[in-house]
Amino acid sequence: MKICIINGPNLNLTGSREQGFYGLKGFDQYIPELRNAFPEVEISYFQSNVEGELINKIQAAGAACDGIILNAGGYTHTSVAIGDAVKAINAPVVEVHISNVGAREEFRQRSYISSGARGVITGFGLDVYRLALLSFLLR
Repeated sequence: MKICIINGPNLNLTGSREQGFYGLKGFDQYIPELRNAFPEVEISYFQSNVEGELINKIQAAGAACDGIILNAGGYTHTSVAIGDAVKAINAPVVEVHISNVGAREEFRQRSYISSGARGVITGFGLDVYRLALLSFLLR
């Protein structure tokens, strides 16, 4: 099974930014832990702060992977284009958010991705990625 994790803007700073929301561990440490925990899954990882690069990666992964775990960061709440990209591909997408976006600012409670996603996992810190991986394995 091939799963692509795609992260949007500012998630490259996880572990150092707003630690109350995003925790102390960065993806450079977390992705190898996920790969060790799921050796039967080929996990690729991509992060960009650029909307068009995220769309290109969603389209490419949609053709090459069995599933996508997507945390579009702030673009979740603003990008119709990323939402359209999710709807345009065949691979299922699980939308994830490290923080509980429902308990944050009102503008964060709107997602342009959810309507095209298989499901949404939010608020469990970095564990949302592990839970999303499990959702692909149990399906």
